[in-house]
Amino acid sequence: MRLRRTVAALACLPWLAGAPASGAGGDPMMPQQYSLTQLRAPSAWSVSQGKGVVVAVVDTGVDLGHPDLRGRLVKGITFVECGARGCGNGDWRSGPASRRYEAFGHGTSVAGVIVAGRGNGVGIAGVAPLAKVMPVKIGDGLRLDPEDVARGIRWAADHGAHVINISLALAVESVRSAVRYAASRGVVVVAAAGNRTEPLCIEPAALPEALCVTATERNELPAAYSSMGGKENLRSVAAPGGQGLPSQVAGLVPAPDCAERVLSLWPRGNTGNGRCPGEGGYRLLYGTSLSSPHVAAVAALLRAQGRSAVATVSVLTATARTPGVGTGAWTPSYGYGIVDAAAAVRAPR
Repeated sequence: MRLRRTVAALACLPWLAGAPASGAGGDPMMPQQYSLTQLRAPSAWSVSQGKGVVVAVVDTGVDLGHPDLRGRLVKGITFVECGARGCGNGDWRSGPASRRYEAFGHGTSVAGVIVAGRGNGVGIAGVAPLAKVMPVKIGDGLRLDPEDVARGIRWAADHGAHVINISLALAVESVRSAVRYAASRGVVVVAAAGNRTEPLCIEPAALPEALCVTATERNELPAAYSSMGGKENLRSVAAPGGQGLPSQVAGLVPAPDCAERVLSLWPRGNTGNGRCPGEGGYRLLYGTSLSSPHVAAVAALLRAQGRSAVATVSVLTATARTPGVGTGAWTPSYGYGIVDAAAAVRAPR
């Protein structure tokens, strides 16, 4: 599969980039993370930071040596051209040596949203800074095999994941079956709504067992590129994904200001081909691929409180807020609303 087709299958395109941090103490780049404020994540940390919870990132692998992920990863696996049993450790460069030049930074960005180290003197802070990420590599710049995706989901469910994040678009029976299997094992499955400006969530987010996440921008408005939260059982919410262009016009008109994106991690040494060139392991990006892990991370805060998968999703939807409406109402643009971490962790158990 060519790079263009693989990138289209991923729910967030790595178009945008930022600059590295400097200085010591705390998290120097945290002031740029408006997404944390929108989620009210810092107000939740006195109650839960996700300790003891494992979030599987079924994606393109993770930069295992990134300074902002030190101590925040568990054993992973690679399924790219590795067969049914897998190989490797989920590193973004793992897999056949002949293909490593096509390694892709998407999964590292997703992981950073969830667990980037808080108070470690570098970079940013994740929404669930004491949780752990399980890196499951199922694709790269050239390949996204549906069977690898399904294997990755099942492997994560069988190896201790409490939450699984899926930031890709794929409508095949093997993936549907794998999502059903993970849910039957008591795993919260969170998936990106898609960047198609459509009224419905794409698969796997559209599956009844998954929580679909649509994207908002800095001002809490629905992002222009994002698919909406429509699905049969209305199981959808919203979270920061950053501002950006609808995919249909990307590259045809000037991009919005880079500061409107969501700041996260990027593999060190990979400058990519974004519109806002980055370096040093940090980038500003946009897409529902970023909104989904924000919700997966809040789910980790709730799982750390001993809540079941069913209770976790119930609390996420019940406490989410829709601008101008409040809580408890479903709308096409926001689903049940923007996830509110502070309200969620304080919900009755």
